[in-house]
Amino acid sequence: MKFVASLSAALLVLLTAQTASAQSSYPNKPVKILVGFTPGTAPDLAARILAERFAEVWGTPFVVENLQGAGSNIATERVAKSAADGTTLLMGGNSALVINPSLYDKLPFDPIKDFAPISQVFIAANVLAVPPEQPVKTVAELVALAKAQPGKLSYGHAGVGTSQHLGAELFKYMARVDIASVPYRGTTALMPDLLANRIAMSFANIVNVVPLAKEGKLRALAITSVKRSALAPDLPTMAESGFPGFEAVPWFGLLAPSGTPRDIIDKLYGETVKALALPEVRKKFDELGLEPVGNTPAEFAAVITKETPEWAKVIKDAGIKLGN
Repeated sequence: MKFVASLSAALLVLLTAQTASAQSSYPNKPVKILVGFTPGTAPDLAARILAERFAEVWGTPFVVENLQGAGSNIATERVAKSAADGTTLLMGGNSALVINPSLYDKLPFDPIKDFAPISQVFIAANVLAVPPEQPVKTVAELVALAKAQPGKLSYGHAGVGTSQHLGAELFKYMARVDIASVPYRGTTALMPDLLANRIAMSFANIVNVVPLAKEGKLRALAITSVKRSALAPDLPTMAESGFPGFEAVPWFGLLAPSGTPRDIIDKLYGETVKALALPEVRKKFDELGLEPVGNTPAEFAAVITKETPEWAKVIKDAGIKLGN
């Protein structure tokens, strides 16, 4: 019996040592970062910036794989069901992790239980914009116009459940106005109708709006983030425009499958923060209109936990369902 106990103890020590060795040598084989959106989008570009940095630091290939579809649920599910060894990561956004649980009757993953958050990577602000033909120059004037013409104004958005869609619904709820919803397949698709004044307004991505506003082709009224953007420092926030607490921004962060060893999570977190602090990385993010975050795994997890019920209420109150 003593021999069996000693053997068991020795095996346990050996297995523990092997596990620790595997973790300390991470990454020792290629790593995939899955993105649920097409190449060239903000999460794709951010993932590629980090992948390049990780590959330089560790001398191991980090490959970005685009797996779009179902509101990024396909890529999210793939990572949720991958081995918890740090070789498959997700550049996941609030659309899949916070919003989709309230839009879908059933998801093939649990945003809380199936993932180990690493760090929130960036926030991308939206801007409330109107065509120059609209007789408004402030959010207050837009609210007054909408109340004077209930149901006659319309807003375009990039798809059901996107931050642009929910931002407009939050605006309608807080302002107590009736504005019709017009869905499009992305911000690029709605721009021609917004420019032509076929829709009265949109909460569109700041990178799309600012250049057009500078040319006088659109009028930017307010930004949806909690603070002003360096891309448009003179543009007030929605909170400053009379809507305290208003925030409707898409964000993305790096996550691993639940059960990934803490040592690996800490390594990835540490290098993510270092990468986001590099001047060349911050310059690229600024050009894309992205605000780097770099919070801790615990802080990132807290964001997901906090925002899920908040957006669930907005979705329920607005009666939003897929296909609307």
